[in-house]
This record gives sequence, structure tokens and C-alpha cells, in this order.
Amino acid sequence: MKTTLFAGSALALASVLALTACGGSAQSANSEAASATCPNGEIKFGIEPYEDPAKLKPAYDVLAAALSKKLECPVSVQVVEDYAAEVLAMRNGKLDLGQFGPLGYVFADAQAGAEPLVSFGTADKQLSTYTAGIWVPKDSPIQAIGDLKGKSLALGSVGSTSGDVLPRFGLREAGIADADLKMDYTGGHPEALLALTNGKVDAAQINSQTLATAIAEGTFKKDDFRQVWTSNPIPNDPITVRGDADPAFKKAVKDAFLSLEPTDVAKVGEFLDVTPPGPLLEVTKDNYTPLFELAETMSLTEKDL
Repeated sequence: MKTTLFAGSALALASVLALTACGGSAQSANSEAASATCPNGEIKFGIEPYEDPAKLKPAYDVLAAALSKKLECPVSVQVVEDYAAEVLAMRNGKLDLGQFGPLGYVFADAQAGAEPLVSFGTADKQLSTYTAGIWVPKDSPIQAIGDLKGKSLALGSVGSTSGDVLPRFGLREAGIADADLKMDYTGGHPEALLALTNGKVDAAQINSQTLATAIAEGTFKKDDFRQVWTSNPIPNDPITVRGDADPAFKKAVKDAFLSLEPTDVAKVGEFLDVTPPGPLLEVTKDNYTPLFELAETMSLTEKDL
């Protein structure tokens, strides 16, 4: 009898332990799943201020809402003050995700270990590109980039791919040093365009993205101006993840981005001249090799941000 009772007690105890273990395993699995998609209760997503932040924020809020639904985790969008601020924020762990301009990503790679996940695809599922450009009034005597010597040129922000470095690279190729003309950093792409349309400068950098937005908004009449220089195609902005993030989080975020519908990114795509929009597509560091080469050619360091 004692043996029977002991056996029964042991069986009961074994059953309890088994159930506890199963419950613990399930809870542990759920905890791990939650941490993979929402490690800190919120995902912080930084955006460089390549357009008016008041316009960018609503567009990225739509993308963030779709991402939040996929990951079952709140995603907060922060349009940072400038290019350097975003790199610093990611390096200090204050951003989980960041969309960088192509050259900004070069510095984010070096300083914050940023890893590219996706970029913006076209409707035919090809990675999108854009171009830097220099524009002048249609009646200007300036016919080519080589004619800018001694003239004034409106640029965007220091460290901007199309708003700073590529136009200066074009000038260098034309034999014009930075000191050979007056370069006016206006603070952003829209501001550089306005400097030209308001007659404040002889020429201005206007990339294809800003151009498309301004024409759509009616703030730039293309027939009143001429483009005197354009760059080679530039791979569009990568969305990156902090390098020291959990690998499970990186995978979960990439999979979520890749599963978004084109309509989820359409409003952002309008600012990047990706219309009609396609899905987000996977990218790697190799896609941005030309930008790493440009940084080396121009002897750029983090001080140039």
C-alpha cells in the first residue's frame, strides 16, 4: 500500500513537474519571440532630414505603422537634426533602425556598425536610384559645370551625398577647386532649390528626388531653368539596423520589411522619386561600394558630416 501510494505520489509529482516544464518552455518561447521582435518594448527608427521634417514625419509614420503591425511592437519615427546626429544616435544605442543617405551609411557603417537591410524598389522590383544635379536659370551664361568658376553655388547640407559631396566631386573633375567659387550651404535640398528660384545664387544643386517633389508641389518650373551637370545613378537610401542588435531581431525586422506592401511605402517613395512604388528589396554593403570609393576619393572623414 505504501508502495502504491508512493508510486502514485511520484507519478503525480512527475506529472506536475512535466506540466510545469511544458509551461515554462512555452513561456520561455513566448518571451524569446517577444524579445526578437520587440526587444525594448519599442523600436526607434531614425530618418535623416533630406526633406522638410514636417513633410517626412507623416509619410514615415505610415511605413512605421505597417512595420509595427508586422512585428507587434510600437515603432517610433524620429527625424533627426542632421546627418551626424543620426550616426551618433545609432552608435550610442538610441536608434534601433536608421534610414541613411548613401554616403551617410558609409559613416554609419564605420562608426555605428550599421547593417543595411532593405532599400526602395521600383514597380518592376528593381532597386531604385537617383541622381545629383546642378541647375541654373535658363538664360544664364553658364552652359556646363566648368563655367561655375567664380560663381556662387547653393549646396544642401554638409555631408549630403547629392547635396554636397557629389557636386564637389563633379567640380573637381572639371578642374575647379572648392576655393574657386562661392559655395553656400543652405541647410537642405529644398533650401538650395529656393536659393536658386529666388535669385540668390548663380547655380544650385537639385537632385532628382527634390526636383520631382518640387515639380509636383508647383514650387519649381522646370522650363525656367537648365541642368548643366548630372551625376551617375546613386543607389537609393538603405534602411539599416544597429550592428550590435540581436541577430534574431535583425532577421525579424528584415523579414517584416520585405513583406510590406508597396502601398505601405508609397508616401515615402514619393519623396525618393520612386513612383509608382514597388516593394522594399534586400540590400547589402556591396550595393553601396561606389559610395565607399567616393568617400575614399574625396578623403572624407566623420568630420565632413
